[in-house]
Amino acid sequence: MVSKAPYGRADTMGKLFATTVTSARPREREYKLTDGAGLYLLVKPNGRKLWRLNYAYLGKQRTLSFGAWPDVGLADARERRDEARKLIAAGLDPSHEAKLAEARAMLSEENSFKLVAEEWVAKQEREGMSEVTLSKIRWLLAKAYPRIGSRPVAKITPQEALAVLRSIEATGRYESARRMRSVLGRVFRYAIATTRAEMDPSRDLRGALTVPKAKHLAAITTPKGAGELMRAIEGYTGHAITLFGLRLSAHLFVRPGELRQAEWSEFDFDRSVWNIPEQKMKMRRPHRVPLSTQVIALFEQLWELTGTGRYCFPSFRSPLRPMSENTVNAALRALGFSQEEMTAHGFRAMAATLLNETGKFNPDAIERQLAHMETNAIRRAYTRGEYWDERVRMMQYWSDQLDEMRDGARVLKPNFRRA
Repeated sequence: MVSKAPYGRADTMGKLFATTVTSARPREREYKLTDGAGLYLLVKPNGRKLWRLNYAYLGKQRTLSFGAWPDVGLADARERRDEARKLIAAGLDPSHEAKLAEARAMLSEENSFKLVAEEWVAKQEREGMSEVTLSKIRWLLAKAYPRIGSRPVAKITPQEALAVLRSIEATGRYESARRMRSVLGRVFRYAIATTRAEMDPSRDLRGALTVPKAKHLAAITTPKGAGELMRAIEGYTGHAITLFGLRLSAHLFVRPGELRQAEWSEFDFDRSVWNIPEQKMKMRRPHRVPLSTQVIALFEQLWELTGTGRYCFPSFRSPLRPMSENTVNAALRALGFSQEEMTAHGFRAMAATLLNETGKFNPDAIERQLAHMETNAIRRAYTRGEYWDERVRMMQYWSDQLDEMRDGARVLKPNFRRA
């Protein structure tokens, strides 16, 4: 049986007891209570008790600190000693490894989710992501920041990411929650690629979200309805710039964001073409829009209103920004068309439907004018042609038909006998 050591000393086998550590009292000079294998408790005159490990590395004596008692107990100190000795056996210096671990921990704390996310957004901006897409991403991330913005990106758990998504779902915005999961995943993957995280906690959350039902944007798709719409537009009594936005939405049927961000420098009126740069396009490809004679006349009139600025459709508050994305939709509501009847995006569906029904144009030419990307890679390889000449004829034809429908003349009718 091993007898207990005298007060303030280790037991006769060189092992400390918890009671020995607890009862150790300070002296005029610091002293050590050894536990074996290099571990000891250093008792300071001020009463502090510090765990230390003496070891040899590359022929030199070194000391490693494990913290203070009682924050670090006897069992914890022994466990840390054993881990350090394993590192020494592997040829590593535990003091150096401890400093590296501390540096990694500090770096992890500094690399918050918000910092990494904003860095990723800046990278997307440098690489030419459209401002419309960037605005949507920033809006989504702003919803996530209150919950995980200050958290180290490497420490965010799937449960925390799910909580962010659930907060969006709770408002009934199921599609926004789905997009949020995608954005979070892209930020986490960027953190992994830049060695600031090891996993994407959003990866396995897809099945946890409510699947949004497909919603088709409202659009008028009959010749009679299109005529009524064009006549209503001509009776619009709001702001003149908005009137041109309505008219040109119908004639050009580009995406609403592409129209409101149109810049005068993008137009070549001598060649009757609008060159939209790739950074403004949803599919990240430059797009050309043939201009009919009616469209050129409309732009000539619009030039008198906004030609001295950058944007064809400037914001009412500042000419340095484009028109609000809600302007055309608000004008349609003012004209009496409900959200279930017609939207700014609906001009695209109206043109696509009625042009396809004529049977006069290759469906691929219509799709190309809509700037749709063929999803089938093999088919895309065979339809790379721009169909430019056909699209020029089609856009003039469409403007002519809009005028006829507006004036109540002959309207488009389906032609099921395509040449």
